[in-house]
Amino acid sequence: MDLFEYMSEQNKEKESPLASRLRPDSLEEVVGQQHIIGKDKLLYRAIKADKLSSVLFYGPPGTGKTTLAKVIAATTSADFTQINATAAGKKDMEAVVGKAKDTRGMYGRKTILFIDEIHRFNKGQQDYLLPFVEDGTVVLVGATTENPYFEVNPALISRSIVFELKPLSREDIKILLQRAVSDETKGMGSFGAVLKEDALEFLAEVCNGDARAALNALELGILTTERSGDGNIYITLPTAEECIQKRAVRYDKSGDNHYDTISAFIKSMRGSDPDAAVYYLARMLYAGEDIKFIARRIMICASEDVGMADPNALTVAVSAALAAERLGMPEARIVLSEAAVYVATAPKSNASYLAVNQALDSMPQTAAAAVPVHLQDSSYRSAGKLGRGIGYKYAHDYPLHYVKQQYLPDGLLDMRFYEPTENGYERKVSAYLNHIRNTKEREQEEKT
Repeated sequence: MDLFEYMSEQNKEKESPLASRLRPDSLEEVVGQQHIIGKDKLLYRAIKADKLSSVLFYGPPGTGKTTLAKVIAATTSADFTQINATAAGKKDMEAVVGKAKDTRGMYGRKTILFIDEIHRFNKGQQDYLLPFVEDGTVVLVGATTENPYFEVNPALISRSIVFELKPLSREDIKILLQRAVSDETKGMGSFGAVLKEDALEFLAEVCNGDARAALNALELGILTTERSGDGNIYITLPTAEECIQKRAVRYDKSGDNHYDTISAFIKSMRGSDPDAAVYYLARMLYAGEDIKFIARRIMICASEDVGMADPNALTVAVSAALAAERLGMPEARIVLSEAAVYVATAPKSNASYLAVNQALDSMPQTAAAAVPVHLQDSSYRSAGKLGRGIGYKYAHDYPLHYVKQQYLPDGLLDMRFYEPTENGYERKVSAYLNHIRNTKEREQEEKT
């Protein structure tokens, strides 16, 4: 490295964004992700022992994928090389591999290759890396925001350990923001900035687990806010709102407004008002609500309030939950909106919900009732000697695939838990049950 390259690197470090400058140099400085870098976890031990094998870091933006790569770079005795899949081509990889071979042959040192956005490599580019990962020429550290099981060569995955990074918690984000304000070396401690408590809470909440977004907003606020009369730069709630381009809403995940909003969302779907349902959905997304939490509420409403009136509602809700989790924001908003609108506009029935509740209510008095002998398990040897299964009528042997026989225990024969409505598909269910229960009508049909 010549003098000009050295000066360029020094200036780059000083002028890089706050989120980049604040990256830790050791595992002890890393905030969050304790499920993979806790002191008793495999990744922590591997990094500490400098025995890292190929790994893939998978998670949303701003969760620390590049941070972990930088920690590895700072702690390993191996050569560390970084490329970005959005800009690197085959020639770049050939150069890295060639240098890695030389380093291994001449000095006996490994080369760790960090590939950011590895999912951007096409199949050919990923295939090129495979033999060099396999023979140990390079130790691959890949980072991706996309599910690697969909976007990365299965052969590369089979030779790597996948670590999923989770969105940082609100408390994690607050720690990073406070560190950024106070740290005079890496952060902005020399600016004399004061981050107001309500602005701190707002940024930690609204960034949705993305540390980079929160730190970028803080940096913008500090650099563009004039000093007050006492010489300090005060980052207030209005300043934070402006810098992150979101307005604070009356919504606290741990407070009443959280529960009021989700309650209104569910009741709007139950009340068949798609406009209100979408409004409250947007309000929750705007406030940074966990998409998995929203998806669970839609699934509950689909089964509790739509039920058998449209059995497909639950299928839509479950599919939306899976898609939202795999896509992440912002695309998840579209999936959740579709599911919420579907549930809101579907015919409604809570008959299944009432049925199971009534059955559960009966348990203190009926749980000990014996299962009818003809329904008991007869699959084992000598079951017949005990009378198990004797007299059971196989429904498919009869017209309409139905035969009248006792299913409920003795003493409960007249109990009805499920009472279908006349809404949607449940009308067909009601008609079918009435049809097979009407013995005279059924016998007449059998004769004709």
